[in-house]
Parts: sequence; C-alpha cells; structure tokens
Amino acid sequence: MNARRVIRFLVVSAFVPLAWVAVHAQAAQTTKPFEPSVGQPGKDVVWVPTPQPLVDKMLDLAKVTPQDFLMDLGSGDGRTVITAAKRGLRAQGIEYNPDMVDLSKRNATAAGVGDRAQFTKADLFETDFSKAQVVTMFLLPSINLRLRPTILNMKPGTRIVSNTFTMEDWQPDQSETISGDCVSWCTAHLWIVPAKIEGTWQLGQSPLTLTQKFQMVTGKLGTTDVTGRLRGDEITLTAGTAKYTGRVDGNSMRGAGGTNGGSWSATRK
Repeated sequence: MNARRVIRFLVVSAFVPLAWVAVHAQAAQTTKPFEPSVGQPGKDVVWVPTPQPLVDKMLDLAKVTPQDFLMDLGSGDGRTVITAAKRGLRAQGIEYNPDMVDLSKRNATAAGVGDRAQFTKADLFETDFSKAQVVTMFLLPSINLRLRPTILNMKPGTRIVSNTFTMEDWQPDQSETISGDCVSWCTAHLWIVPAKIEGTWQLGQSPLTLTQKFQMVTGKLGTTDVTGRLRGDEITLTAGTAKYTGRVDGNSMRGAGGTNGGSWSATRK
C-alpha cells in the first residue's frame, strides 16, 4: 500500500466513528422526552397549567365521587384527569396536541392510575362529552360561550367547573378562590346544568307560567308573582308567602310546601 492510500485509509477510518457518534447524538437529541413550556401555543388556547391546589378545589367544588365519570376539555399535561383518577373516578382528557397526550399517558402510568385515566387526541368542539357527570376546563371565555349551548343541553345536574373564566351572563352557582401560595389562576367556578322548565304548567287548580334564564326562574301562579331557582333538577319556587320545593322530572314536578305545607305536583301543558 503506497503512502497516499495509507493516508486516505486513515482519514476514512477516523471519519466513520465521528460520523457514527454524530448520527447517534442527533438521534438521542430528537428522541428526548417532550417537555411542555408555559405559554406554548395550542389549537384554541396557549397552555398554562392549573395550579394543583386549584385542581383539588375544582374537584371538591363539584363534589366528585367514584361513581362519576369526568371529562377534562383541553387536558394539557393531564393533572386534572390524574387527580380525579386518584380519587377513584373514571376520567378522560381531551387534548389536541399529540405530544401532550403522550405526556399525559406517561404521567398517568407513573401515578399508577393508567387504568382509570384515559387521554384522547381530539378537537373538543367535535367531541361528545354528554356521558360525563362532571366536566372540567381551563378555556377562554369565548370558547366557554361556544360550548355553552352544548353544555345547557346536557343532563340536568351535570357539574361544570372552570378555572377562572366564566360564561358571561350565565352566573356560576358557586365560586371559590384559594389563597396561600396561589398567586394566579386561583378561582374555581361551578355551574350545575339546570332542568328546562320554561312554559305553562298546571299546579292544582291554577296555571303556573314560568320563564327561565339559565337557573333563575320568574313567572305567575294564577295572578301571583313567582320567583325561583333551579339547581339541576331541584327547584325552589316562591309565590307570595308560599314556598314550593321539589324536583323536575321531564314534564312533571312534585315536592313539598305550598299554601297548605303539604305535597304538591305540577304538570306541563
């Protein structure tokens, strides 16, 4: 082998290991686990994590039980779903970013709740969440409003909990703000989907005409002014000095109270 070939062989021999190292270093870099960053853009909102104390407060406000199925709209890193699963619920997160979905699945497995915490890559506006008893979200007011008609058609009694953002003129049934170390995104709002009761009913010998704005009710019982409020399918009506409490079941209502303090019932006309 002449001197030129020897030099060429040495150069090639040195280059091959360097190239191998470079390729594998690049591969290692590209397979580095995904780490979300606060403020990263998403389809509808940027990602900002809900403080863990507020996650706990949101679930407390909704009075979740292991019998509930919870869906989190825009589930991010999965912390709300995972926290719910730790409380014994079945829970599902809807998230558009596939990297966040994979991260959430890893987090759920690490937390030991992978069997109860599920995550789906989907558009929340194309998702059926009607089977949920509890819906949680940290979305902008404009998105809440787009979702509001769908939410109002859910089963009466469904609990909706939002981090910070409201639904304009649909006032929350309850709001709580946590203190301590929380400095931002510290308020939870709860809405309970009300039954639909607007229309004319018959209560005893008198017509009961009701107008409904979300959970608030006004109307007339005969000629007497009526005010009232719904909390899911639970209803409270006041007509003059009489107070009626009961439950709505489709086209009928029944309960206790009224003028004589006994039982009462009403049927939708």
